[in-house]
Amino acid sequence: MRKIGTIDLEILHLAINENGRFDEHSLENSNLKRLGVGKILDSLASLKDRKMISSNKDGSFSITDIAKEILWSERIPAWARVLRLLQIKSCSMEQISDIIKISTKELSNEIEKLRKNQLVLMSPQRKDEKIVKIYEILPEGIEEIDKTEKEGFDKIKFGELKLETGILDKVNEIIIEIQGTELDDVKKGQIVEKLAELKTKLKI
Repeated sequence: MRKIGTIDLEILHLAINENGRFDEHSLENSNLKRLGVGKILDSLASLKDRKMISSNKDGSFSITDIAKEILWSERIPAWARVLRLLQIKSCSMEQISDIIKISTKELSNEIEKLRKNQLVLMSPQRKDEKIVKIYEILPEGIEEIDKTEKEGFDKIKFGELKLETGILDKVNEIIIEIQGTELDDVKKGQIVEKLAELKTKLKI
């Protein structure tokens, strides 16, 4: 897989949202405008050098098949596309769905499979007074997705859920539920601290 950064991802995601083609007006109407003209031009030039976008005669740009193969090809299994995305940035379920264009229903099964095999980690984070589940890739996940470069996707076999992983999942679910309750922050902190001690004693 060709490596891309977070800005590359934003530009390619914009292209996907614009049916594969975008121009300066698309950039101006996106969050990319925060970067400034210089940074955007540098990023576009870098993507062109790596043959991930091409220039059109009217001044617009098109995403290439090479770029689509990273996250947006149906030939790439959903679980692999998730791991590839999380190599670039940690995301919520909704962000993953929006970027790689897979329904949250299908993603739920794929991410659960990755979590059970300890390839990704879910951690609750508070954003705008809400608790959001954020997923990040673990070293084992990076190793697994890197193996596909040599072995292909068909040879990757997922194991069964390990007992300690199941316990960890349950503890994390309880923490999320507690964070969403109306208990005062002190009480929440005490409960979460006890659960953290439990995780330590179980060595998970």
